[in-house]
Amino acid sequence: MTVFPAPASPAPAGAATPGSVTRAAGAVAAAPGLLRIGTRGSALAVSQTTTVAEAIARATGVDVALVIITTHGDVSRAPLAQLGGTGVFVSALREALVAGECDLAVHSLKDLPTGPCDGITLGAVPVRADPRDALCARDGMTLATLPIGARVGTGSPRRAAQLLARRPDLQVSDIRGNVDTRLGRITDDLDAVVLAAAGLDRIGRSDAISERFPLHAAPPAPGQGALAIEVRSADVALPVMRRALAALNDPRARAEAIAERALLGTLEAGCAAPIGATAAVDGGTLTLSATVYRLDGSEQLTAAASAAWDAAMPDAAAPTELGRRVAEELLARGPEQLAPLGGTR
Repeated sequence: MTVFPAPASPAPAGAATPGSVTRAAGAVAAAPGLLRIGTRGSALAVSQTTTVAEAIARATGVDVALVIITTHGDVSRAPLAQLGGTGVFVSALREALVAGECDLAVHSLKDLPTGPCDGITLGAVPVRADPRDALCARDGMTLATLPIGARVGTGSPRRAAQLLARRPDLQVSDIRGNVDTRLGRITDDLDAVVLAAAGLDRIGRSDAISERFPLHAAPPAPGQGALAIEVRSADVALPVMRRALAALNDPRARAEAIAERALLGTLEAGCAAPIGATAAVDGGTLTLSATVYRLDGSEQLTAAASAAWDAAMPDAAAPTELGRRVAEELLARGPEQLAPLGGTR
């Protein structure tokens, strides 16, 4: 049985007096006692960044301002694969961070390219939310009870392949847009859509979920459900930044994310590659399982491995090696015959 984390507890007695959290209408100048967090402007991005900002304000006592950054991925309706990969949601935030327009940036971790970015460090990975995919269907139907030939929307080649692997009769359509736009199509031209459960939970739309897919049946995108907090490398040692990042970082979530991202990077897989991965810490063991799908769902390859891990270990070494090991096992079995690899990372 998979147990997902409960909401964060209130700050303990004696903690710093919380600073204020505000949302800026435009640019915000740097100032003592203020941390600026760059975020996309969607309801989901603002919701998850607000949670991060409140945690920082509690831990440090400084004021926190959300700075809204518009990315190309937010304004284009083209399929994600045509926009240049998941980095389309990240580059504008990183540019703002490097330019000094914000002090931290919050991303959905699955959106981060796996390659390094000069001048920027992954400062923290908070406690991970539910990583599962969620079916949102009319009349509360599940995947098993959808009618023959039902129309299901998703913008993810991975989700499309997984749907067709379990229900080859489905008509799967590529869709874009924010959560409300996608959910609105259920009453229009689709019978169901598949979205990340974490996103729906974060914006208070859990009521739209008719089924949460089991991780073993539908492994999610690497990093799904996790957030990535990026910071300028030169600022990591600042006392206020150290306190902020320490309050946010969860060693278990970070290890899982690093393992999944190392797998993706070793496979050189971009957004067009239907790859699902699940890393999990159980006691002193970190386990990673990954599956590569043929785009039509007709074939798949799976590999898994485990490694010893504890929170006192260097946070990247063991998870990175585990991710590479699972990826190399997959590569030895010819995954490029099933899925496009070597794409944008």
